[in-house]
Amino acid sequence: MLKGQVVAGDFSKIVMRAKAGTQIELGELLVIEQDGEGENKKGERGKEQNLQKEKTLLQVYDLLYGSQIAQQHLEMVAGLNLEEGNFSLLDESLRNYQLALLKPLLTLDMQSKTCKKLPNFFSQVRMVRKEDLQFIVTPKYPLFLGQLRSGSKEMGVDLFLPGKEVLSHHLLVAASTGKGKSNLLHCLLWNLVGKQYAGILVLDPHDEYYGRTGLGLKDHPQQEMVSYYTPASPPPGARSLKIQLSLVKPEHFHGAISLSDPQRQCLFVYHKKFREEWISAILEEKKIEGVYFHEDTIAVVKRKLMSLLSIELEQGKVHCTGIFDTIAGGNTVGEICRDVEQGKIVILDTSYFSGALEILVGSLVTHELFEKYKYYKKQGVLEQKPVISIVLEEAPRVLGKQVLEHGSNVFESIAREGRKFQVGLLAITQLPSEIPKNILANMNTKIILGMEMATERQAVIESSPQDLSQDNRNIASLDKGEALVTSTFTRFAVPVRIPLFEEFAKKDIAERREKELPRVYVGIGSG
Repeated sequence: MLKGQVVAGDFSKIVMRAKAGTQIELGELLVIEQDGEGENKKGERGKEQNLQKEKTLLQVYDLLYGSQIAQQHLEMVAGLNLEEGNFSLLDESLRNYQLALLKPLLTLDMQSKTCKKLPNFFSQVRMVRKEDLQFIVTPKYPLFLGQLRSGSKEMGVDLFLPGKEVLSHHLLVAASTGKGKSNLLHCLLWNLVGKQYAGILVLDPHDEYYGRTGLGLKDHPQQEMVSYYTPASPPPGARSLKIQLSLVKPEHFHGAISLSDPQRQCLFVYHKKFREEWISAILEEKKIEGVYFHEDTIAVVKRKLMSLLSIELEQGKVHCTGIFDTIAGGNTVGEICRDVEQGKIVILDTSYFSGALEILVGSLVTHELFEKYKYYKKQGVLEQKPVISIVLEEAPRVLGKQVLEHGSNVFESIAREGRKFQVGLLAITQLPSEIPKNILANMNTKIILGMEMATERQAVIESSPQDLSQDNRNIASLDKGEALVTSTFTRFAVPVRIPLFEEFAKKDIAERREKELPRVYVGIGSG
């Protein structure tokens, strides 16, 4: 279907006059098809070359009105229509029109490549067709995101990213409230169940992904590849989240609670001296020969540990009332790490925790995983292991500028160097501007859903792998479930529609059951 014709512009802004009666949308994909170089020209031996048509893929990033009639005359016509009744212009469809501003994305001939030249003047522009998108292929380790979208129209083309690279090189999901972040993560996790190339650790502050009371990962046909830990009455198949107190180390508190330098030094000195008994030693205020801490420092550290860990000292013994225990939970962290290393999705229900306790638990498990993978790299066996992705809801809580002012934590370390050890972050946020620019820039794939706040859009645009400087309006106009995917692993910022999780999961379950149904052969006997 013809959409319009090129009439002006430059390489970054091609102006198209829209054909009367056609509807053009922000984010719509369009194609200019023209003769390739040397088309129908004679070769060295006088034979005509018959080269394939060259196509240019473009995207609409802005719309405006155009007219050959002066503005004051247009205002007069509008006044006559409003005050005197119907008043029509001569050749209205020729003299008044829409203009669309397009940016070139790719040149499509035998293969896709970066666009480096302008299309011909007066080139006709048509809507994109499915056969134009044959350059989109399924990678070796596919991570399904949704259907390719042109404006608000689905193209019937599934979009897959190279999952291993995307997850190890960090993934950011940015969106305003109600734009579909949770639905997107539901779909991503469902798609990753049973994929042996990746193990996922999910810190779930709302207890929504396992599906304790509704449809969730517990209903996946490969539910044996999902592990669920909860501190409150584990349902059948789930495990109790109890952690032995001796597993807690001073570095796990980075980012969980604010500590002054003397308080931080106090933790490390007591841990070095008393090892697994260091917390009880602080509670008992044991003295260390040759080391002196101010009594206020010991008192504050003691109070913070008791409050965060829900522990008390009764008659010289540590009494625990929360998820930490002096006896139980010695194998919990090891089991979680083993499940993740086996390519499972491990969900930690942190909905009953304070924000600080959730970060402490996440830091404890993540630190153990990161150290294991560092060891595997030294041993030369890292390539045999699945990549690991740590899912962080409300990522600024551990990666925010204010948090990192008080010192680094394991999540920042992973953001900076995790890709070298096949460990990545899947960070979800409404406020990407709260995350430092150098960490945002390390997020090599960004899934951008609708964002109303200009400051947040600008933070994502400035740190994106592709040039999104012209996509401000496009991002602001994204409806619920619509996304723009910008990645070092795609040729351009790809518009996508995310499926509704309930429909996506039920369809997948039905398709798997249909494949498993035994075939019934009906034969016609001779009598």
